[in-house]
Amino acid sequence: MSAELEPLSIDVTLPREDAVLLTVEGSLDIDTATELQHHLANQFHHGRRRFLIDLSGVPFMDSSGMNVLLRSYQEARKVSGSVHVIAPTPAVRRILDLTGVSLTVSVSETLEEALTLVDSWQEEEARTGTSAT
Repeated sequence: MSAELEPLSIDVTLPREDAVLLTVEGSLDIDTATELQHHLANQFHHGRRRFLIDLSGVPFMDSSGMNVLLRSYQEARKVSGSVHVIAPTPAVRRILDLTGVSLTVSVSETLEEALTLVDSWQEEEARTGTSAT
C-alpha cells in the first residue's frame, strides 16, 4: 500500500572510488525493501565494500528496511567493509534508535561525516591489521 503512495527510488553514485552512495527516496517497507537489497547486492557483486545509504528522503521505514541494513552490515563486515546510514529523517532515526540498529550500523548526519568515518576505520585497519567496523 505505501509503495503506491511513496514509490521507492534509489540513486547510485560513487562519491569516491572506495565507496558507493545509495540515495533512497520513498517509504522503505515490506513492499520496497527488496529493491534496496538488490541494489546493495549488485554493488557488492561489483566489488564495493563501503556502503553509504542516504535516508534523508525516507519518511517511513519498517522492519523490512532495518533487516536490509543489518544484512548488508553483516555481509560487509565479512570482507572488512562497512555500512553507514546518512541523514535519516526523524521518524526513521527514532526507529533505528529504538531497535538498537543505530548501535550497530553507524549513523552520520552528512556524507562528509560518513566518509570521515570510512577513512578513520580504514586507517585503523591498516594500523592494526584488523577490521575496525
